[in-house]
Amino acid sequence: MSLDYSAVPRMPDGRTALEHIESVAATSDAIRVPMGNGGKMMWHVWGKDSGKPALLLFHGGSGSWIHWIRNVQPLSQHFTVYAADMPGLGDSDPPDDVRDVWSVTHCVDHAVRALLPEGERFFLAGFSFGGMVSGHLATLMPERIRRIVFVGAGGLKATRKPTEKLLKLLETMPPQVLADEARRNLELLMLHDPKNVDGVAIHMQIMNTTRAKTRSRDMGIAGALSKVLPEVKVPFTGIWGEYDSTTYPYIQERIDLFSALQPGFEMHQIKGAGHWVAYEAAEAFNAKLLEVLK
Repeated sequence: MSLDYSAVPRMPDGRTALEHIESVAATSDAIRVPMGNGGKMMWHVWGKDSGKPALLLFHGGSGSWIHWIRNVQPLSQHFTVYAADMPGLGDSDPPDDVRDVWSVTHCVDHAVRALLPEGERFFLAGFSFGGMVSGHLATLMPERIRRIVFVGAGGLKATRKPTEKLLKLLETMPPQVLADEARRNLELLMLHDPKNVDGVAIHMQIMNTTRAKTRSRDMGIAGALSKVLPEVKVPFTGIWGEYDSTTYPYIQERIDLFSALQPGFEMHQIKGAGHWVAYEAAEAFNAKLLEVLK
């Protein structure tokens, strides 16, 4: 049985969400590299061979490069952008242990070394689950990473407001139920303003979560980033949505946690945005990320 996306809202110009996603993907080079366990990791690259500084983008849990769909092209005006599909997610093969953050990270470490020339340094932005992996990767190749930008990073042992349970999306759901439940999950977790839940977000949510193998939520609950963060010597910065559902209203707790480890730490909050800040407030996010990395 295949997924039925017929109830997903179309773009304002009449195209399907998938047609839009594919049109952005078509402007990249798709590259699959070995990740050391016999599998391969997918990267979409904008600005290949441009000579611009490298910026790696790690997406959130049960996601893919599409979490950065509103960022890759604007950012590629300033960087060579490498947007990953993390091991066991998107079009990448799974790690050996889909519940272990180190298993994921060792695959990413191997893939990055295969992807970039030896010794090339890069910037790294990690959203949610991608922030967890970014912190772990920084302990394996600290000399290569110029700065980490944690974006609504997960895996922090910090206070979180209770939220309603997300519903698992299933191939057997009727099309309208599938689209409606994906919308509900996005409203609960990802986006602050329900008006910002569009067809691309809904299509992405259905496609990514139904094929996800890596169990990133288990790693987040275990506080994976908090455990490794004291070992991270790479400079880091934070960009969070003002109303991030994983954080609000306890942002100061995160600021204190990061600042205790790097006293010069800066937390930038994007007004009016939720957890998926890079999508919901893409223009403001892109501008802030460029400012942080300039």
